[in-house]
Amino acid sequence: MTRLPDGCTGERADAARNRARLMEAAARLVAEQGAEHVTMHEVAQAAGVGKGTLFRRFGNRTGLLLALMDDAEAEFHEAYTSGPPPLGPGAPARDRLTAFGRALIERITDEGDLGAALARQVPLERRHSSEPGRSFQQHLASLLREAGVEADHEMVAHARLVFTNFETIDYLRNERGIPIARLQSTWADLVRLVTVGDEQARRRVPE
Repeated sequence: MTRLPDGCTGERADAARNRARLMEAAARLVAEQGAEHVTMHEVAQAAGVGKGTLFRRFGNRTGLLLALMDDAEAEFHEAYTSGPPPLGPGAPARDRLTAFGRALIERITDEGDLGAALARQVPLERRHSSEPGRSFQQHLASLLREAGVEADHEMVAHARLVFTNFETIDYLRNERGIPIARLQSTWADLVRLVTVGDEQARRRVPE
């Protein structure tokens, strides 16, 4: 067994405690003020640590928001990976694709959803490369593959997720007045077009 340098265990424990304190303080401030109003100075002050500790741990405000977003997305991740069908396993891939998009749109349009509130404050490119963003894309690609869709599953998954970007949904709701039910129905149409269309194409192939 490799012996750790003296003090290493204590330093790691201190770092873990500081991170937990910072995350707790940040989550509390976000709940009280809204993610858009929370500053790094306020988080450090509320956690009782120096601002330098906060920046060393998370890099910048976006890094802190991403860490909070990862925590906030844990429940939804569990729901679509191991929860009850049709969102979770046990339903046909097409039904799971439809349920996933409907649930995602419901969360995006819910003003009280913490994960959505945090994600809106994160730049688009960081949002896509975040752990939840990659997980969404991989989940859709896997279900498209399971559904038997003959296509580039990774790229089709990216294309479908464009419809659920905050920028797209906010524009359609706020500028065009599109109701949530219609957005969810459109997602279902997108799933149907890519899965049923592929099924019909396979049927037309001669024996």
